[in-house]
Amino acid sequence: MYVPYDERKSEIPFASAEYISFASRNSFLGCPAVPIDDLGDGEVVIVGAPFDWGTSYRPGARFGPSAIRKADYGAMDGYRPHLPTGLDPFEVLGVVDVGDVYVLPGQLEGSIERIADVVTSICAAGKVPIILGGDHSITWPNALGVARVHGFGEVALIHFDAHADTGFVQNGSLAGHGTPMRRLIESGAIPGHRFVQIGLRGYWPEPQVMEWMKENKMRSFLMQDIVKRGLPDVVDEAVNYAMDGGAKGVFISVDVDVVDPGLAPGTGTPEPGGLNAREILDSVRHLSRELNVLGADVVEVSPPYDGIAAQTAYLANRIVLEVMNGMAERKTATGP
Repeated sequence: MYVPYDERKSEIPFASAEYISFASRNSFLGCPAVPIDDLGDGEVVIVGAPFDWGTSYRPGARFGPSAIRKADYGAMDGYRPHLPTGLDPFEVLGVVDVGDVYVLPGQLEGSIERIADVVTSICAAGKVPIILGGDHSITWPNALGVARVHGFGEVALIHFDAHADTGFVQNGSLAGHGTPMRRLIESGAIPGHRFVQIGLRGYWPEPQVMEWMKENKMRSFLMQDIVKRGLPDVVDEAVNYAMDGGAKGVFISVDVDVVDPGLAPGTGTPEPGGLNAREILDSVRHLSRELNVLGADVVEVSPPYDGIAAQTAYLANRIVLEVMNGMAERKTATGP
């Protein structure tokens, strides 16, 4: 059983080399591959979490980090300017890749603990972790690791997903890709009044779970709200709601199933009727430009269902790029 951080340690853990696997992997878009104990002077650290023990339907998200890293067609001399702004986020921010967390095969709670320790170590070094998933179980340790450093209750979370992921238990376990948001709120790491969900649709969760979400002051936007109001208006409200009261910054979590499966088929729990690719890219860039990003993850990319076109992996790759481009715009105070 997972033991809460404050009950097992009093100091911030620093992940050792044994927590990271470098075997047979490329770095994200060719950025420097570095050991976790030598992160350099840059601001952003890419780390993979090849974990899908928490999946309830189609597996395969453990192969997501590799697919997201490989989804690239190269860049002349390593220069990668963003057309709307002319900025190269790798140059503006400084980006490194520490490889994948060495998760423990079949050990759900132990793997979650390892992921949390790695994210904590990255944040304690003054960096912004961007985690490549992996199923959505990993957002529990990801945001927990950020909150350990920046303060419990001091971090907002904006969550793009078809599903609320606020279930009480999943298959008798507190951990799973249907429960991470409840775990974060119950732990105090992310308070409900700083928690915003965008894109919910389908046939879950049940009414009692929705009532729990309401009691904890979570703000949820269904796809029907987006259709009625327009996504830009919803995202603007999300910014205001999440940051009301002076949060130090935001963690952005993107489940690729928020996008319609006709455009992103390579995912474990597809739900028709979602966002299009352009909408998610514009949204995460807007958020990253407007808010102080303390961490982010992109989850639920399942390459076995992505086909030879790998369009879901390419979309996830570009989501990471748009997050970093928004951060670069914020740092340089440029762009529209």
